[in-house]
Amino acid sequence: MVSNDEMLTFPDEPRAELDRALGDLVDRAQDVLATQGRLRALLRANLAVVEHLELPVVLQRIVQAAVELVGSEYGALGVIAPGGGLEQFIHVGIPPEQATIIGHLPEGHGLLGALIDDPRPIRLAHLQDDSRSSGFPTAHPGMESFLGVPIRVRDEVYGNLYLSNSSSGAFSREDEQLVESLAASAGFAIDNARLFAETCRRQAWSAASAEITAAMLSSNQSDSLPTLVSRVLVLAESDLVCMILPGQDAGTLVVEVARGQGEADLFGRTFPAAGTLAASVLAGKQPRLVGDGGPDAHLFSIEHPLGPMMAVPLIAAGRAEGVLLVARMAGGLRFTPSDLEMAADFAGQASLAVQLARARASEQRMLLLEDRGRIARDLHDHVIQQLFGTGLELQSVAGSIESPVERERILRSVSNLDSAVTQIRTVIFALSARQDTLDSVRHRILDLVHDLAPGLQKSPTVGFTGPVDLVVTGALADDVIAVTREALTNAVKHSQADQTGVTLDIIDGMVHLMICDNGAGITDTSRRSGLANLEARATERGGSFVITTGPTGTTVEWSVPINDSGPINNSAPVSNTAPVSNTGHEAVA
Repeated sequence: MVSNDEMLTFPDEPRAELDRALGDLVDRAQDVLATQGRLRALLRANLAVVEHLELPVVLQRIVQAAVELVGSEYGALGVIAPGGGLEQFIHVGIPPEQATIIGHLPEGHGLLGALIDDPRPIRLAHLQDDSRSSGFPTAHPGMESFLGVPIRVRDEVYGNLYLSNSSSGAFSREDEQLVESLAASAGFAIDNARLFAETCRRQAWSAASAEITAAMLSSNQSDSLPTLVSRVLVLAESDLVCMILPGQDAGTLVVEVARGQGEADLFGRTFPAAGTLAASVLAGKQPRLVGDGGPDAHLFSIEHPLGPMMAVPLIAAGRAEGVLLVARMAGGLRFTPSDLEMAADFAGQASLAVQLARARASEQRMLLLEDRGRIARDLHDHVIQQLFGTGLELQSVAGSIESPVERERILRSVSNLDSAVTQIRTVIFALSARQDTLDSVRHRILDLVHDLAPGLQKSPTVGFTGPVDLVVTGALADDVIAVTREALTNAVKHSQADQTGVTLDIIDGMVHLMICDNGAGITDTSRRSGLANLEARATERGGSFVITTGPTGTTVEWSVPINDSGPINNSAPVSNTAPVSNTGHEAVA
């Protein structure tokens, strides 16, 4: 009887071939399973990349997906700057504390730069063996195998994927193909994220533009410019925004409004316009973008140096009236052409709003001037005439009164009415002053009194008699203003007076200026530099300078002839009746 083993036996050689065939089938099945697993991993990686629209999140997910896809220890994505090098560097695998110790992130030199210069995949088993490798900084982890793949967005190379330290020792051709496929999907995800971000920014700029326009048309213009600058600071994600206008002096610019880094120190700063970015934008009326180290970087750096900038002109009625300068700190992201486009569009609408606000302000000023003119006419045509008539009537009554005391009282009232008429005439002048009278001596005295009034208990009274604006001009007007300023300043500092008056009269060919107060008087005449200057001004014009002072007040009288070709009496001493020992304020410069 034949056994079963003898019936089922095969020759050794066919059996070996069958075993090899079965082994090949198993290996191929395992390869298929592995390939299926990697394809599933690629699908998961693609899904992880495209499921977000925020660009920073998308970039981080791309690196993380690439690391998991090929089993690498470290990964990074470098975003290429417009001028070359790396603008951003997103990394995975290095702990934050170690990255802090390493310091400055890569800028795109060595092997990373080679991939920027020639955007084709680079796969190395030993990174240090390649001549393009430039080594690592202190505290950087060791890296052996390397795989670099470019990421394209449409026809533009957006950045590169860098992977290092494969878990299998070296990256394979299949790893390279998988990462290339992921990079293609990443390009679409980045493009979508950029379009989404730009759409959101445009919506924000548009909403802010409408908001600023409404604010400018419904509020004071002085508040609208700071509001505009503050909004741009947030919308442009910048560190500093300045509104720069032409300065009062030719060839200068001034920072009218500043928001952001060092705003308090920059506000009101005046600087030469020559060679600056702001001046070139004002002259060319075209917005401009600059990277790190622009011409204006040193002008506005306070604590930290400035880097990328964009400058946008504010154009109204075809004229550039200012520049909006937007800046980030050195090393920050550069502004894109779309950023500049949105800022320019915003500035254009803001310029129109500023122009409309100015027109409305001009209309309000005209209404105010018309109202002031009406008040001035009423005062001149009614009040002064009534006071003048009352004074004439009182004078006639005084002539018929026999009592000297009563007559004196009535005449004193008439004198008070004359003084009131003089004060009202000064008010009429102030209310009806035209642009061509702003430099007159009358207007200059009123401005001076207005500036010094806060230092006194009551505003000084001011009176004029005669054609002062026709007679007191040029250097003579400058002397009158200097004497008035000196005397009033002394009264503000030392007199403690509650009543102060300034009168300027043209009488009998003389210019007579008198400043009086009811303070405590002058106590110390040893410090006479200011008084000596007033005396010298009078003496040089052949006039006189007299101070009358006492416990009840001080009167300064300064008189010079209208025709100052020669002195009235060069040998006459200047009278000064100020006692030395009175208590009160002292005469100082």
